[in-house]
Amino acid sequence: MPKKYIIRLTDQERTALTAVVKKLKGTSQKVRRAQVLLKADADGPNWTDTRIAEAFGCRTQTVENLRQRLVERGFQETLERVHREQPPVAKLLDGEQEARIIATRLGPPPSGYANWTLRLLARKVVELEIAESVSYETVRRILKKAA
Repeated sequence: MPKKYIIRLTDQERTALTAVVKKLKGTSQKVRRAQVLLKADADGPNWTDTRIAEAFGCRTQTVENLRQRLVERGFQETLERVHREQPPVAKLLDGEQEARIIATRLGPPPSGYANWTLRLLARKVVELEIAESVSYETVRRILKKAA
């Protein structure tokens, strides 16, 4: 099957990748990506994906993904780790709501209770309409973060 994404590195890119490999500069993943890109270069060794995968201990799909990322996103983003702009799951509560939960926890517990429990606090948060719904695990994380 012919390769869909063909890599042709410039002299500057090839020099940067060689420096990363020789000095082992950066994370192990960065060094491996540099090694793979150097061997996949159409103007250089032009190894097959299978041979690259065997040489560097990764899957052929990893090599294909690196090729695709280089073509679509560029050299720098392929070599460096991609940082997410937003977390995969949005925060359930904002800072003001978290502060109100902590303040509630610092107050006296309801009558009939000696201490706040996480489940009791979660019910109180919903009762006080701080949040529409909240699990005791979310309350635990908020309190742990504040401690």
